[in-house]
Amino acid sequence: MSGPLRRATAAVLQVARRRGRAGQPGIRAEVPTPVTLARVGNDLARRGYRFRTDDDGDITGTWDGNRFWFLLLGDDSEILQVRGRWAGTVPDTARAAVLQACNDWNRERIWPKVYTRPEGSGLALYTEVSVDLEHGATDVQLAETVSCGLVTASQFFASVGPLSDPAS
Repeated sequence: MSGPLRRATAAVLQVARRRGRAGQPGIRAEVPTPVTLARVGNDLARRGYRFRTDDDGDITGTWDGNRFWFLLLGDDSEILQVRGRWAGTVPDTARAAVLQACNDWNRERIWPKVYTRPEGSGLALYTEVSVDLEHGATDVQLAETVSCGLVTASQFFASVGPLSDPAS
């Protein structure tokens, strides 16, 4: 093994050791396991989050006043989606500004996908983080996906909230 390759390998192993995933007797790397809504619920419960399971079996809850759903989609329920809906609605007077904000967000960021949907007398704002976990996920990967869905959606909702205020 050449010098640069040896150093790169040593650096990767050092990071793995710090994470407790390799290099320690009796500790093996975590193996990805199938993602289920029960595992998602266990992750949320471990963090102390309150949630419920709806009539369809999906997990739902409220974070920062906004409704979120945790869904398994796809032919084999292999896609975990964290979907959020902003607590407010966008009045017609703010429609153009909010649509521009959604377009800008989707162009400049990977997560979450954001969009509007007509509801009642205005527009509702939605976010989605969808990850294909066909080969399963470790507990850490699952937790990071759930966090990504909640955190990035909350960031979007916070950024667009002031735009929907008719006084702005």
